[in-house]
Amino acid sequence: MVKLLSAGALVLLFSASVSALEYQEHNGMLMDHGDGHLMDMAGGMVMGQNTSTLPGGCDSISETKEITVHAGHKHAEKFPGRMYAFDTQEFNFKPCTKLTVNFVNDDNIRHQWMMHGLPKYLYPKGMFHLEISGPAKISGTLILPPGDKTYLVHCDIAQHMEKGMKAQLKVGKGDGDLPSIPGVTAYVVPDDYQGSLQTVMAATAALAAEAAAPVVVPAKKTPVAEPPQEDSIISGVTVIGLAIGLLLAPFLAKRFKGMSPAEIVATVFEWIRTGIEWVTKLLSGLIKRVMSDKNKTLPEN
Repeated sequence: MVKLLSAGALVLLFSASVSALEYQEHNGMLMDHGDGHLMDMAGGMVMGQNTSTLPGGCDSISETKEITVHAGHKHAEKFPGRMYAFDTQEFNFKPCTKLTVNFVNDDNIRHQWMMHGLPKYLYPKGMFHLEISGPAKISGTLILPPGDKTYLVHCDIAQHMEKGMKAQLKVGKGDGDLPSIPGVTAYVVPDDYQGSLQTVMAATAALAAEAAAPVVVPAKKTPVAEPPQEDSIISGVTVIGLAIGLLLAPFLAKRFKGMSPAEIVATVFEWIRTGIEWVTKLLSGLIKRVMSDKNKTLPEN
């Protein structure tokens, strides 16, 4: 029994030591490439770091703050339908704050903490960017501009923001809320778990089956002197529809890739609305032109 307890204790100690070493610290290995751009060969990157230059309108640093932000799959569990998330979705600081961000990646893939909309004369491309291939930790510092403004913070890896890794940072009072911030603001396209995609697919399949059904011609009561005609299982309309479907399939697959059922339905309805508006505008223009020509040909009294 004592041996079993000792072995268990050793296993726990070993697991704890491995867990403590899981996160790689990148800050000591970064190489300076100029303009606040730091990189290393292990997947770490800091872009737009600014530790000393005051943005225009800041007479001094108002306060110095430091935050730690975690990113990963486990932080999205509280947001149904999301895949990735930060552990914090909203930040608020005084204008002209010197802010240090410790970014911790809790996944075994690459994540970013990217802030947009900063003044480009001070921050190249108007952004501050932290990036690591996790599990790891990296840190960077910037000085926030003056004024009340809300900045987008997100992960720019493909589909990570759409799947939940998005937040907002308010300087001062901010200038409003950004849409689709998990747990903070409503989604532009709400999640739909009522089977919208299945309903659309079932309706489409029914229409396709109906179009592909053989056309049954009723027998004529009186014979006529016409050459016999063979009924075709596949009608010309069906062939045209299948051809159009095959041509559009690659485009639709690429366009709908990564979308939720609700987003697919919303996109289709948006296309229909745009098509109706275009046809309406075209008909309106033709009517106006016809009326104009008619008025020109009418004799004057």
